[in-house]
Formats: sequence, C-alpha cells, structure tokens
Amino acid sequence: MPLAEVPISVLVVDDEEPIRNALKKFLTQQGYDVVTAASGDEALRALQRQKITVVLLDVRMPGKSGIDLVPHILEIEPSVAVLMLTAVNDATTAALCMQRGAMDYLTKPVDLSDLARAILRAIRRRDSQIEQANLNQWLKEEVAVRTAELRRERAKLERLSVATLEALVNALEAKDPFIRGHSTRVADLAAMIAGELKLGDEQIEQIRMAGRLHDIGKIGVREQILGKQGPLTEDEYEQVKQHVVIGSQILAPLVHLGEIISYVRNHHERWDGAGYPDQLRADDIPLGARIIGAAEIFDALTTLRPYQEKMPPEMAVERMRDLTGSALDPEVCEALEAAVRRRQTLVFLDDVRT
Repeated sequence: MPLAEVPISVLVVDDEEPIRNALKKFLTQQGYDVVTAASGDEALRALQRQKITVVLLDVRMPGKSGIDLVPHILEIEPSVAVLMLTAVNDATTAALCMQRGAMDYLTKPVDLSDLARAILRAIRRRDSQIEQANLNQWLKEEVAVRTAELRRERAKLERLSVATLEALVNALEAKDPFIRGHSTRVADLAAMIAGELKLGDEQIEQIRMAGRLHDIGKIGVREQILGKQGPLTEDEYEQVKQHVVIGSQILAPLVHLGEIISYVRNHHERWDGAGYPDQLRADDIPLGARIIGAAEIFDALTTLRPYQEKMPPEMAVERMRDLTGSALDPEVCEALEAAVRRRQTLVFLDDVRT
C-alpha cells in the first residue's frame, strides 16, 4: 500500500463498467483515490479537473483509442504515469503506446497482485523522473547563475585591464604638457565623427575606446625621442612609427577588444596607401582607424606643439580639406567638419547660457 499523507489519485479508463468497478474497488482498498472514465473524452475532462498520478488506460475503446489518447494525456499532465490494459493480442499496440510515453502494460485478465506491484513501480519511476527533472532544472539554473557570475567577473577584469592601460597612456602624456589629454580629446572627437556617420552604439564605443588607447604603443618608444624638441632623424622617425605595432602587440592578448586592436594598429595609414605600418589604402583601412587618424590630425593642429602654434578649429578644418583624398578619407573628413561645427555650436550655447 502506498504511504502518503494525501491519497494518490488513480484514473481508470475502460469502456466496460464491470472492469471499471472491480478495479476501483480493489484500488480503493489499496488506499488510492480512484476516479473512473468510460471514454477518452471523459478521461481528458477528469485530468483537467484534478491532479492525477497514475492512469490505467484500456487500449481498445470506442472513439479515441488508448494509442490516440496517450499523447493527449501527457500533454495535460506530463508527469502522469500511464499503464496500458490490453488483451494478449494487443501487446504490439501496447508497446507502441509505450513508445508514445506510457510506462508499462498489463494483459487482461489482470492479476490484482501484479497490478498493485505495477502501480507501485510506475509511481516510483514517476517520482524518480520528477526528481531528475527537478535536479536538471536546478542544475540548469545553477549553471546559468554561475555563467552570469563568470561573465560579470570577466567583464570586470576586462574593464580593469582597459582602465589600467588608459592610466598608462595618461601617465605617458602627463610627462609632456604639449600632448597632455591628447588621447581623451581624440577619443571624444572620434566618437562624434562616428556618430555623424550614423554608426551603431557598439561601434561608436569601440572607436571611443580605441581613441583612448591609440598611442599606448608609445610606451615602447624612448622618452628622448618622444620628448625631442627639434626635427626627428630618419632613424628616430622609424622608431616612432613602431608605436602602432607595439600598441597592437600590447593589446593582442585582450581578445575581447576585437576590432579595437586593428584601429590602434592602422590609425596612421593613409587613404592613398602611403601610411604605415601596412600601407593599406582607401576602404582596406578599418573605418575606426580612418576616423581616429582624422581626429588625431585635427587635435595636433588645434593644440600647441613645440613646432607650431595651435590653429583655431575653422582653420584646422580648412587645412584638413587639403588632405582629403590623399591622407584622409573624404567621407570621414566631411563627418569631422560636421562634428566640429556641432561641437562649436554646443560651446557657443553653453557660453550664452552662462
């Protein structure tokens, strides 16, 4: 007899009333809460009304047969244990029902002690399946939680690694009053240019980050060369040119940066192919690199340098027009002009408000 505080519900489905009554009487004596149904439709209504643990289902019935009924039963109550009742010559059909989800079958006339044992086996198997399903769900949820935690930790480490590199760039620039804040300005202007080009938010942020890191490779160039006041020798210039390669090598282990690495490596390429380090030309140059290259030239023209006075933005834009089609992408130059106009307008409005 099953041990439970609440009786286990058994649904007996058979079109023959004497069989239904006999099975109900026996199973009630065994301590089960028994419900009977004379047809498939009646059985489905019973399943919709109350929780059923075990279904004893006759294979041969008028209307919906047992073989047709099994999928509908499991659709209503996926965890129910279905046992088929079948004549000897219906064993093949009963086996087909098991392929559709039934747990066992018994041949008529049913031996009541066999029936009792079969029901107990089915209940234990059902409970085991439910427990396994719950365990699988728990494992799935636990894996999802742990995966989310790992993703957050990885993102945190990635942000920390980038922040560390940005700090190195800021420290490098802080040594020279002429370039202090250069990377931040380039990053902000590059993001504005990317916005004018209607790029997506993710790509704009990649370009902004690449702008902040574009000169990281100068860490590998001797300070005497970087801080030299006069013209560079040919050998010194070759060493300076290596900063883009060094920068991409520093960033290479940070695989999450993706395209940012190529933006850093190729921001000194020229539209006409005469740039460095890979002599790429035109659209072969990554768009982010073209944007950062233009933003860097504008910043160089509009900030005080040892070898030149700073230009007002309008004059710098005019100077950059001369580089369009040779050093610079014409479309990027056009977007830069629009970004500079927009920035000047914002500065003007801020001055008016204050």
